[in-house]
Order: sequence, then C-alpha cells, then structure tokens
Amino acid sequence: MRFSSTLVASLAFSLTSASPVDKRVSTPKVDDGVILNYALTLEYLERKFYQEALANYTQADFVAAGFDDPFYANLKEIYVDEQTHVKFLSGALKTAGITPTVELQYTFPATDVKSFVTLSSVLEGVGVSAYLGAAAYIVNKDYLTAAGTILTVEARHSSYIRAALDQSPFPAPFDTPLDFNQVYSLAAPFITGGNSPVKLPFEAFPALTLQCTQYYYEADRSSVTFTGAYTAAQKFGIKKDTPIYAVFFSGLDKKAVKVRITAGDKDYKIDRLPAGIAGQVYVVLSKSATEVTDENIIAGPAILEVYPKGQVPSTPHPKCH
Repeated sequence: MRFSSTLVASLAFSLTSASPVDKRVSTPKVDDGVILNYALTLEYLERKFYQEALANYTQADFVAAGFDDPFYANLKEIYVDEQTHVKFLSGALKTAGITPTVELQYTFPATDVKSFVTLSSVLEGVGVSAYLGAAAYIVNKDYLTAAGTILTVEARHSSYIRAALDQSPFPAPFDTPLDFNQVYSLAAPFITGGNSPVKLPFEAFPALTLQCTQYYYEADRSSVTFTGAYTAAQKFGIKKDTPIYAVFFSGLDKKAVKVRITAGDKDYKIDRLPAGIAGQVYVVLSKSATEVTDENIIAGPAILEVYPKGQVPSTPHPKCH
C-alpha cells in the first residue's frame, strides 16, 4: 500500500497559512517545565487525532481500505498510549507546581482512512524527532528517563504505522532529532483555536511547500522544487545572488544542497537529492550550509518520504493530491 511522496507533505502542511512569513525566528530559552509543557502540547494533539479517527472510522472501514483486521484494534492501543502520556505529563507538571497546558482546538486534513494513516505516520515520526531533539535540554534526570520511556513507545508506533503503509519500519540506523521551533512549525498548523494558560516560547518558521511529483523521492537521484519559495524569501531581503541551501535532516546527518532559482523567478529547486538519506526526511531552507540555526532558517521544515537509491517501489506512484 503506497502513497504519494508528496501526500505526506500536502497532509502535513495544508494548514500552513497559520505560519508567519514576515519575521525572523529566534532561538527560544527553555527549562524543564517548558519542555514538559511542549511535550504535553504534542501529546494532546496526537490524542485528539486518534480520538477523532476512531470516532469517524470503523474496523470495517480500515479492512475495506486494505489494512489487516487487527489494525483497528492496534490503533485503539495507540490512542490509549497517547491518553496515558497526557495524564502522565500533566500530573508531573502539577506535582512540580507548574501549570500544565490544556487541550486546544485542532483541525486535521485527513479525509479518509488512507489519508488518516498517512498523516498518522507523519505525526508519529515528528513525535519521535521532538523527544529526541528535546532530550539534550532536560536537566532533571528523572524527567529525562520519563521522556525516554515515552520516546521509545512513540518510535514503536511509528514503525508499526510505517509497516502498515508498506514502508520500511526502520529506514535508517538513526532517528532524526529536531529542535523546538522546527517541531512547533510542524505542529502549529493543526492548532486552530482554544486558550491555554501556558504560553510556550516557540515560533513557527515560514511554510515550505514541495511541488507535487509523479515519482517517488529517491536519494542521490530525484529533484525537488520548492514552490513559491524564492518569492517568499524576498520578504526577508533575499536577493538572486544570495546563497540559499536546502538542508536535509536524516538521522544524525544534515546535508546541504545549494538551490537555484527556476524560470519565472518564483521557485527554488535542487536537481538531485543528497545521497545517504532515507525514510521520513525533513528539509529547511537556510542561509548557511553549515550553521543551520533558527536565525539562518528562512523556511521549513517540509517532509519527504525518501527511498534509498535503487530501492524505490515497483508499484506505480500514486497520483498527486
């Protein structure tokens, strides 16, 4: 069961109008309380996502869509895990005398079983990257251990969903850490309302849109076009001769490729993905190939599902969405 390489991106970023496009993003200052509320924010989002899906679709719907009979029951287990994570993190914050955030209002662009499962894979992958990226900033060892126990469960969720989509459940030897603003940029478009007593010090980067392709993304081969990215970059004073790099995050690697401006002076493009990237890969546009800081990132992240060179599926690539 294969889905479009850019269906991942279109699902994750159909709400990116919520992202700012006219200001710089700076590196946030965090402590353990901020990090726990950051994790709780993500867990609330995931809990609501599965809660809505289980209410909207039946076991028969999943079987009709081509998923194995136990899949629906296992989704219920994933929902229970997310619910347990919410209760645990909220309780830990209260015990520490810190006000926990609350459930907000969310909108998810999944419109059927298949798009739900595809978006589930994206969210679980982002969850893994979020906990990995936050780990280095946690001071309290007990909190670090607790976060680690949640991380490993999120990784199992991710592997299970990827396998159900006929994707490699473990496409790379290392998972990919993301920092706070990068993760917030991916989560914020799904948050559409509500009031939290907690204001997190995070900002979303401008959205980065991938042009739909009729091919699977293949490392060291495929081209990538970033739709409207040069037009958007000009709002930051970026000029034609300003070097801009597409930086791909895959495992512990960050691989930069200099972009070019396409005909029409609207899009950025690279002609070949870097070698050695695989699975759920994140890409940002940066003014630096080596110092990929919040201050240098001008757009992103976007998400690609990338296959190793020579290992793209033999089945036809699904139509663009």
